[in-house]
Amino acid sequence: MIIFLLNSMKKLFLLITIICLYSCNLNDSESNIKQEITAILNTQAKAWSNNNIEEFMQGYWKNDSLKFYGANGVTNGWQNTLNNYKQRYPSKDHTGKLNFKIHSISKITDDAYYVMGEYFLKRSISDANGIFMIIFKKINGEWKIISDTSC
Repeated sequence: MIIFLLNSMKKLFLLITIICLYSCNLNDSESNIKQEITAILNTQAKAWSNNNIEEFMQGYWKNDSLKFYGANGVTNGWQNTLNNYKQRYPSKDHTGKLNFKIHSISKITDDAYYVMGEYFLKRSISDANGIFMIIFKKINGEWKIISDTSC
């Protein structure tokens, strides 16, 4: 009877250990995803600050279904969004230096997260600050912005 009890306790201990390890891996995975998304935003801020709008746009889904909601309404598609950025920010004086303050990166589904934060654009012509909410989706193994609301 004691041997049976000890074997049962060993099995229970093993099960609890497996559950704990699995839970830790899930948390590490979500933490890694948040780090990947933050890295994309940091790369975008650097590209923008270097007046490289094409590189900045690499964080976005290169698709006609991309949605950008801004002060001028809705822009559909990657190319249209790029064209609008180039028109509104034609020089280094206009792009200035971009910084983000991330308030939240939250899971929607396993392959989608939303990010809420603020942007700060320091420029010689005048500073521009605002808020944003963007949605990242994992597409073909890469995190891409599929929707951006900035104002």
